Amino acid sequence: MSTPATDRPVRIAVQLQPQHADYAQIRDAVLRAEDLGVDVVFNWDHFYPLSGDPDGKHFECWTMLGAWAEQTERVEIGALVTGNGYRNPDLLGDMARTVDHISGGRLILGMGAGWFEKDYEQFGYEFGTAGSRIARLAEAMPRIRRRLAAGNPAPTRDIPILIGGGGEKKTLRIVAEHADVWHSFGDVDTLRRKSAILDEHGEAVGRDTAALVERSVGVQGPPEATGPGLVAAGATLLTIGVNGPDYDLSTAAQWVAWRDAQG
Repeated sequence: MSTPATDRPVRIAVQLQPQHADYAQIRDAVLRAEDLGVDVVFNWDHFYPLSGDPDGKHFECWTMLGAWAEQTERVEIGALVTGNGYRNPDLLGDMARTVDHISGGRLILGMGAGWFEKDYEQFGYEFGTAGSRIARLAEAMPRIRRRLAAGNPAPTRDIPILIGGGGEKKTLRIVAEHADVWHSFGDVDTLRRKSAILDEHGEAVGRDTAALVERSVGVQGPPEATGPGLVAAGATLLTIGVNGPDYDLSTAAQWVAWRDAQG
């Protein structure tokens, strides 16, 4: 069984959760995160808060990414992750191409099957079942890639595709077929086990996923507690979730310092 490639540099990301904040506070947090030295700044793709007041302040994902593309200079940006069911796949592909150009080639196209029922119901989308949402994601990915290839002007680079999810039979198969980055959920043991399953799917579809698919995972707390184990298990993109309205980046600062100390 192959193991995840370990020669990738460790990267630190923050997910600035676009809830319970005014946009000025979000914009300030993005700039502070870039100044801090993080590698990637993510938001998320929902229409309502996921914690706190369920009807609190909230902003739309992709409109925000277009603004971030202009507001930042160095960091990569993206959604962790885009809800596939919220947009026509061809439209989404063209949105991604546009933000890629606005940012000068710094977009990561994060994709997921979707799960938050309120988003679907309030905006008139069919929620379906977990199985039907995963099937729609599988159908959407080739369309998105074709639309990216058809755009004029073409994307500035092969836009990295991140797919989030841990379903062992279906989601990891989609990851094996289409992703450059896999965002996983769980502890070190879960990461190792599902990473091995991803590589089995990679063998089945003819991709060396151990070498070609970066492992990404959410982290919290001091880096010394979990960072070495996660990196040893193959994770090289480590993301700290940060909530509004204050967007406290102190934990992210610890992870950036820990990254830099790795040499």
